[in-house]
Formats: sequence, C-alpha cells, structure tokens
Amino acid sequence: MKVQLPKASDAILVTGGAGFIGFHLSKKLLECGNRVVGFDNCNDYYDPALKEARLAVLKGYPNYQFVKGDLADKQALETVFQQHAPKVVVNLAAQAGVRYSIDHPDCYIQSNLVGFFNVLECCRHYPVDHLVYASSSSVYGANKKVPFSTEDQVDHPVSLYAATKKSNELMAYTYSHLYHIPSTGLRFFTVYGPYGRPDMAYFSFTKAILAGKPIRVFNHGDMYRDFTYIDDIVDGVMRLLCRPPKPDENDAPHKVYNIGNNKPEKLMDFIGTLEKCLGKEAVKQFEPMQPGDVYRTYADVDDLVRDIGFCPSTSIQDGLSRFVEWYRSFYPDQK
Repeated sequence: MKVQLPKASDAILVTGGAGFIGFHLSKKLLECGNRVVGFDNCNDYYDPALKEARLAVLKGYPNYQFVKGDLADKQALETVFQQHAPKVVVNLAAQAGVRYSIDHPDCYIQSNLVGFFNVLECCRHYPVDHLVYASSSSVYGANKKVPFSTEDQVDHPVSLYAATKKSNELMAYTYSHLYHIPSTGLRFFTVYGPYGRPDMAYFSFTKAILAGKPIRVFNHGDMYRDFTYIDDIVDGVMRLLCRPPKPDENDAPHKVYNIGNNKPEKLMDFIGTLEKCLGKEAVKQFEPMQPGDVYRTYADVDDLVRDIGFCPSTSIQDGLSRFVEWYRSFYPDQK
C-alpha cells in the first residue's frame, strides 16, 4: 500500500527511525516505493548495536536517507525540513519506558516535551499534509473502566512518561487548532515482535529463559496486557497516513486513536506461550506491582475499525513464534 503523496518525490519523515516501530514502518514504506527520511539520535537507552542493525537494513533501500540528530536540537530538525520538505511526518521519537522515567526524568522532558515542541514548530513553519505522532496506552493511568476508550478522561497519569504523552496530545491539539496542522495521535498498546526493544518484558524474558536466569514477574503475575504484533501496528499506521483528520467543532483537524489488539492477555498465559515457543520453562521470581505500572491495558479500537478497517489478526502464538525465530537468528550464541 503506497502512501499517496502529491508527488512521488515527496518525502515521509520518520523520527525515531532507528527505533522498533520506526524501523518496521520505514521498511514497509520503502517496500511500497515511498521515499523515507529517518531521524534518530541512536542513544544508548538500550543496545545501540540493535539500532545500527535496523539501520543497516533500511540503508539497503535506494530511496532511504538517514539523519542522525536529536529532536531537542531545533536547528538540526529544521535543517531536515528545509532540505527534504516532508509532506507527511511520523513522530515516533521519544524517551520510552515507564519505570525508567522514575529515575531519569530529565530525559523525558527533553525528548518528549522539548523535542515534540520542535516537531510541531517545524510542521508550523514548513507546512505538512499530515502529522502522525506516537502517544501511549499509559495515558489511561489507573483507569478501572475497560476497554479503554479515547472518550475516557485521562487526567491522572501514574508515571512521568504517561504525563509527557498526554502533554503531547494537548500540544498537538493546540497547534492543530491555531495553525491547522492535520494531526493524528496514536495510543500504542504493548507492541512486540522481531527487532523489538530489549527493555520490553517479552524480550528480556526470552534472554533470561535461554540463559537459565529468573524472570521478574510483577504483581505476582496478575496483570493483563493488550499485546499487539508489530505487523498489525504497521498496517494500521499505513492506512492512517493518507487520511488526515477533518476539523472538529473547534476547527482543529486533530484525532486520537487507540491502536491495539483489543484482546488483553493474562501475563502468565503470555509467559506460558513464550515458554512453549522457546521449548524451555522459565524460572519465575514473583514480585509486587512496581511504581508507575498498571494492572490492565485493553484497547477499544472501534473508531479505528470504522475509519480505516483496522483488523489485527496475529495471534500471540504466531507473533511470539516469529519473534523467537528472529531472536535465535539474531543472537545465535544464545541457546
């Protein structure tokens, strides 16, 4: 599905282009014939070698260009807009991680607030047809009502990471209203798959299980997550890129969607499926709930189904099997 742009030469800018979702989205866009410019600071929040491996794949496409830079560096970002004049911007660059935000708050202010402000300013001064930006299911905080709906109040974040993502939605709405920047926010729900983030549970669990080391199971395993396979996420994002939102009652062309599997899995069932895929049982270390964590995530995706025909179809069994197959090939020394 090639994203329809006014001219074939127009660029799609993907910030966080060396990240997990940014890599898979960029790869799909390139395979469909689009011109993609990636932007990423390649920081060491997790192993930079994995980011370099992703970039090595992307750089094999002639219609890909990568720029190393930090969103907090406004001049560096402006230079990208000046040189490439992107018509579609997908902002996936952010300091990720709920628990990491407890001890490293400064990173989140610089990347998620200052950096996103710079993106909005560039979209204002170098007009774009559509800005799609990453929010997060973490904005729902300790909400008890399920499934989580974009109509729910999200005024009580339980982590700084969640607070920055809610702030992004407010900032984007304001810029959409004032400067008529068509903007779509996506609240991602626990994305997993090949080339994933090593700080995510399924990735760190795999490493520990293969090494015979214990895995930390929080809230004694009584947690639910709306695990969503990366290919389903990319399909949804691709469908949205060429569908900028129409103005609302305040003349703001802005929309927020949940993007998830709409089927929460119990953490212990998820671990059991991973054990079967690995052919090895985990040594489990049960621990209490951690600060910033939530008991359940569960996406109401009715809007996304109605507007773009979103239909996640990858089962946990299939998704984890594909991840494990990739993991064993990428880390052949780990048995």
